Parts: sequence; C-alpha cells; structure tokens
Amino acid sequence: MDGIWGPAMFFGALCLIFTGYPVAFAIGGTAMIFAILGSLAGHFDMALLFALPERTFGTMSNYTLLAVPFFIFMGTILEKSRLAEQLLETIGALFGRFRGGLALGVIFVGALLAAATGVVGASVTAMGLISLPVMLRNGYKKDVSLGVIAASGTLGQIIPPSIVLIVLGDQMGVSVGDLFRAALVPGLILTSAYAVYVMGLALVRPTYFPALPEEMRSSGWALFRRVIVSLLPPLFLILVVLGSIFAGVATPTEAGALGSVGAMLLAGVNRQLSMTTLRAAMEETSRLTIMVIFLLIGSTAFALVFRGLDGDIWISDALTGVPGGALGFLLVVNLVVFILGFFIDFFEIAFIIVPLIVLPAQILGIDMTMLGIVLAMNLQTSFLTPPFGFSLFYLRGVTPSDIPTTDIYRGAIPFIVIQWIVLAGVIWKTLPQ
Repeated sequence: MDGIWGPAMFFGALCLIFTGYPVAFAIGGTAMIFAILGSLAGHFDMALLFALPERTFGTMSNYTLLAVPFFIFMGTILEKSRLAEQLLETIGALFGRFRGGLALGVIFVGALLAAATGVVGASVTAMGLISLPVMLRNGYKKDVSLGVIAASGTLGQIIPPSIVLIVLGDQMGVSVGDLFRAALVPGLILTSAYAVYVMGLALVRPTYFPALPEEMRSSGWALFRRVIVSLLPPLFLILVVLGSIFAGVATPTEAGALGSVGAMLLAGVNRQLSMTTLRAAMEETSRLTIMVIFLLIGSTAFALVFRGLDGDIWISDALTGVPGGALGFLLVVNLVVFILGFFIDFFEIAFIIVPLIVLPAQILGIDMTMLGIVLAMNLQTSFLTPPFGFSLFYLRGVTPSDIPTTDIYRGAIPFIVIQWIVLAGVIWKTLPQ
C-alpha cells in the first residue's frame, strides 16, 4: 500500500481539474488533502509543509518568470493599438497579386505576431478578426482559410520569445536563451512548411486562392511607404528583442522590458497609444500573470507533498522502465502531454507534468534543451487538433456563426500532419547519440 499514495494523488489531481474547478486551487487543494490523509496514515511528515512559505517566496521573486508579463504586455500593446492589423494589411497588399499570396501573408504575419506576442490566444484571435473577413470576401475557400489562420496563430508556441519556452525553461532548469536559440530553426522550418503547402495547393487548386482584385493592391511609392511605415518598425523591434537575447547582451527579462517600451513607442508614433489601449493591455497582462502566479503556488504545494509521498520515485521508475529506452520515454511523454493538451492549458501541464519528467529524462541522458523544444511543439500540435484544440476554440469565438465548426476542423488537419512530421524530426534529433 505504500506505493499507492503517489499515483492516487496524481490521478486525484487530474480528476479534480477535469471537473472544471480552477486549476490552481484544484492542485493546491489536492496537496492539502493528501498531506492530511498521508499524515494520518503515517506516510507523510507534516513538517515538510514548513518549507512551503519559503518556496512560495522563491516563486514570487523568480527573475526569469518576470519576462512573462513583459512579453504579454508587449504583444497586447501591438494588438490593441491596431499595429497588427496594419501589418496584415500591408503584407496582403505585398503578396495579394499572386494566387495564394494572401494566405502566404497570413502565415508570415502569424510568424511575426508569434515573435511579437508569444501568446497563442492573442495571435489566433487577432488573425481571425483581421484576416478571415478579407480572405472570405476575396473568394478564398472557407476551410482552407480557417486552417491557415489557426495554424499560423499557433506558431506562438514555438517561435521565440514564446511564453511557453520561458515557463518551460524555468520548470526544467534550462537557460531560456538556449531554448530560444534552439527553437528558432524548428519554428522557421514549420513556418516554411506551411508556406510550401499553401503554394503547392495554390498550384493544384487555383480556385482555392484567387489573387486580390486590382483595387486592393498597392504598387510603387504607395506600397513602399506602407512597407516602411507598417512592416519595418515591428520587424525591427522583434529583431532587437531577440537579437539582444541571442547576442547575450540582455536576459529574456531585460529584453521583454525593452520590447514593452518599444511597443509603446511604436503605438505612440502611429498615434494609437491611448489610456484605453494602455488600460486594456495592463488588464490583460495582470489577468494572465496572476493566473500564472497562482498556478505556480498551487503546483509548488503539489510538488512538495507529492515528493513527500514518494510520488517522484513512482514517476521516475515508471518512465525509465518504459521499453525502448529514451525513444520509448519520449513517445510516452509526448502521448501523455498531447492528450492532456486537449483538456487543460499549457501552464497547468508545465507546472504539474513537466517537473515530474525532468529526473527520468536526465537519467536517460536526454538533452533537456531539446526536450523543451519537443514539448513546446507537441503542445502546439495539441492546440490545433480537433475536437478540443484551444486554438480552434479561440478561432471559433471570432468566426461568423454561419460557418460550421467542422470547417475549422477540416482546415486544420493538413497543418496537423505537417506539425507531426516536423515534430518527428525534432524527436529524432533529441535522442541521445
């Protein structure tokens, strides 16, 4: 009976989460319940809970996690001040003369928004509101358009400065800068694969992606001016933020602060910075940051009690004993994370599941930086997979009611296949040589 406490606590927490109760309180409450039950049964030392205040203080003073509100604020300012909308319109004018050009523009803007916001919900919502009406108005096929938007908006999971990578770096004890550098190539490969698919489909099915009418295009000086005003400033901001991290000049937290100031300056220069915009951005940033902090406190209590009940030993033995060694471990972990990604948000997975798999991964000799990239790409795929993918829910919320949900699902499937192919390559690269 001694070994039953860890599994019982783990599955008890999952059951409580799936009831819809707030996750931070579900995992914190599970920790308290099992601490009491384990203590009464003589399997848990309540003195361990004295470490909880110190660990909570350590969470609150975590310098790395300070980057999260900075990048959220940076992306929200770009979204609320309509800079993202102007960016998409400019890219549409730039590529719209070609078949499939608008879809290529959406993919390109999706990658830029991913690099600017790092928040999938903001990217998918912004892309749906801005680009879907334009694509449908110009004769683009509904399901394909929806698939392009959902997939492009979800690039925020993997393209730096992703919030996902910041949290993974903190939970796995890996340098966030190293994760950003390692994620850049897979992110660009994935973006390029989307573009190749769209161009191929435009050749095979030209009616799916008609060129924009002449009156919607820009050329000459007018197009050059739009590119200078709308495209280059956000692109420069992104390059400065990421470049400062990659060059080692600034930490992710410092780069996030720089990006926040830069986003406000861009909005101000474009006369889009107002108290209404600032208030909306600060409210969104506060809401997400408070959610993250409470989740961290709840997961800290959970981890403390779970280890006190030898749950970490149970997880380590189970995962290191999987047939196939490192490959078997990666397949099992990816399957579990993929399924959980349907039902619970990334933050819950990062704070509950990820700390439990770090020790088995180290025992098996898996590179922790590459494991972080695998997990980020896996979560990106689960966000896009029907019927519970979060990105599909975000897009459904801004899609006209006369468009059935099945169109969103159907459009996402080819991009899911692309993601799985790229993910398989990253998993193979992660295996110990």
